[in-house]
Amino acid sequence: VKVHHYDRNNPDWAPSLNLGHLKVKESSASTAVARFERVLQREKKKNDLEAASALLDLVNCNDRDDSTDYHEYSKEGFSSVGIQTDLTVAVIEAMEAEINCLRDEKNKLKAKNDQMDLNQEFFKGDDYRVKFYTGLPNFLVLMHVFSFVEPYISAGNKSSLTKFQQLILTLLRCRLNLSVQDLAYRFCVSSSTVSRIFKAIMDLLSMKLKFLVRRPSREELIKTMPMIFRVNFGKKVAVIIDCFEVFIDRPSNLMARAQTWSSYKHHNTVKFLIGISPQGVISYISKAWGGRVSDKHLTENCGFLDNILPGDLVLADRGFDLSDTLGLMCAQIKVPTFMRGKKQLSMPEVIDTRKIANVRIHVERVIGSVRQKYLILNGPLPIDFVMYKDNEGVTMIDKLVVVCCALTNLSPSVVQFE
Repeated sequence: VKVHHYDRNNPDWAPSLNLGHLKVKESSASTAVARFERVLQREKKKNDLEAASALLDLVNCNDRDDSTDYHEYSKEGFSSVGIQTDLTVAVIEAMEAEINCLRDEKNKLKAKNDQMDLNQEFFKGDDYRVKFYTGLPNFLVLMHVFSFVEPYISAGNKSSLTKFQQLILTLLRCRLNLSVQDLAYRFCVSSSTVSRIFKAIMDLLSMKLKFLVRRPSREELIKTMPMIFRVNFGKKVAVIIDCFEVFIDRPSNLMARAQTWSSYKHHNTVKFLIGISPQGVISYISKAWGGRVSDKHLTENCGFLDNILPGDLVLADRGFDLSDTLGLMCAQIKVPTFMRGKKQLSMPEVIDTRKIANVRIHVERVIGSVRQKYLILNGPLPIDFVMYKDNEGVTMIDKLVVVCCALTNLSPSVVQFE
């Protein structure tokens, strides 16, 4: 018996033995050739898919491990990993170029996705987002602040950040106390660029917004005096004062370390004198002093007394023993009664102390509001904020506190007017 190769896919194949069949159905030659071509196409597609899959696996392996060089796998090297393909070198090079292009586009999209697109559209219509990122009450106030300082912000065609983004970067650091490197990652810029922008915008804001921290005139105070002050003290209260401290890093200089050590906070701090009007608006903020200084010495030497007028009534805590100093200026200060040398307060002393405490607590609430809105004041702040001064002798921490107080005045007051 003659043995023939049994190949059904060959269009010229036909059985040589009829095996009892007199009539053999002859298939059309064109149909057999078409079937054979389809088989070849399916095999070619299968080989192409296997080659492309292997190529993608190698690219993914290169993305996961930077130490692996993709070009170590040459076109002739595919056979070493068990890959067989009918693709030509030109086709493989074209596929490699396309994959590299797609990978670059993926990296760009990933970088753009990682970057916070903090523009006007990001904040528009979402006051909660504005309050969280900037501390300002709503989008309208944010845009008013931006339009007020926009002409003075420098940003050219080659600037990495827009004018609005520079302002948001500064407010973001004050609001959330983010590090310089964190902001550099968020805005896809270098840390030196973040430091430069923060310093420039802080100089601008402290100069343009300091008018928001001012003492109201006596007529303005009388017209808008809250009822709780009118009932207890009439219309004489001009300001409520207190001191607050901000933590700083430990100075290397021994003298500076001693001057900034606070026995009350048990930390190196700088101290500020703050004054609020009866309406709950910050009307005075001093420059930074070492945390070791007493409240009385700070009040007498920071320039606060220059704003006191005859007939003013100042409310303060027990540490402010300024009766003689203010008496020479025909003004008056009220502090809670001391318990020193007494077993019990008399009824009039209890009533006066309660009246003072009920309204003096507003300055504590304002200080807490400033610290809560701008977490950078919770510190510890870098020692550079205290050391470096501008031409006018103002340090960065002085500008920072002025800006935070000015922006706080743009929010609703903590004092009820009814």
